[in-house]
Amino acid sequence: MSGFLDANQIEKLFERASEGNLPVEVEASTGRRARWLRTVDFTRPTKFSTDQERRIRRALDTFTERAATRLVAEHRTPLEMEVIDVGQFTWSNAFAQVPEHSALIPIDTGPHEGRMLLTAELPMVLVALERMLGGRPETASRERELTDIDLMLVQRLFSTIVESLSAVFFDIAEMTLVLGSVETQTEMVQVAAGSEPTLALTLEARLDGLSSTMTLLVPYAAIAPVAAAFSRHDDEQVSRRDARSVAAVQQGLSLVDVSLRAEVADTTLSLQEVLRLQPGDVVRLDADADAEVTLFADRTPVHRARAGRSGQRRAVQVTSPVEPPR
Repeated sequence: MSGFLDANQIEKLFERASEGNLPVEVEASTGRRARWLRTVDFTRPTKFSTDQERRIRRALDTFTERAATRLVAEHRTPLEMEVIDVGQFTWSNAFAQVPEHSALIPIDTGPHEGRMLLTAELPMVLVALERMLGGRPETASRERELTDIDLMLVQRLFSTIVESLSAVFFDIAEMTLVLGSVETQTEMVQVAAGSEPTLALTLEARLDGLSSTMTLLVPYAAIAPVAAAFSRHDDEQVSRRDARSVAAVQQGLSLVDVSLRAEVADTTLSLQEVLRLQPGDVVRLDADADAEVTLFADRTPVHRARAGRSGQRRAVQVTSPVEPPR
């Protein structure tokens, strides 16, 4: 008897796995040692590495802080968000866990073509709309359907949220996220194939005493072209970002005009001595006549130099840098 499965048997095995009806290993009754078998749960893929999962979760922690600040400033909506769960599923299983009566917000990724999905339960969305319109959140209906005007306002609300999310993803992998059209019908949302490995990040959203959930579904295909950026260790990412920031700062500072002055020497006089000065008086400086000149950028000494001339103009020749104090 062959130990391999044919195409029909494999297809049936996948169907049983998607239904949660997995084969159970039984002890052999022949007295011989049973073969070692490993049960595979096809509904829980492991395409996202631990580093990628951890980095995306940390990115959402940063996103929640930025989004909360902008929502209060722009929409008078004190929405608090917190990541409470992360898991890997196939797209069909992840999407099936989205609560009914949710707003569905597709998010397009760039510069490569990809798509994510952000969802929010309708009761929380309706309370946010009531607050945006100056109403009393406690009297807002939490069961009605969204009208066309509601959808326009929700689009505006979630554009702020997606912009905050885009800024975080751009910092990590130079990805940009663009808000799609808000939908309430699941049939209208096409994001990924049913078997696509998907990271589901569940957030608790709190607004005016109401607690509900938001979910960000990230298919692996959406980050595949930049997956390496989500796999870097923290120190490697910081070093790369710091090197780029240093180069940008140096480029910007190199274009700034700086006044340079040469100081032969200095001395200290009291105010009374300064007031007594007359034309022809000699002021003794605290330096020898052949001492080097110090070049200053504003009040910072930068170089030692020798005084001289260049044609008809006075000049200095740089001899050595000024050692910073230890």
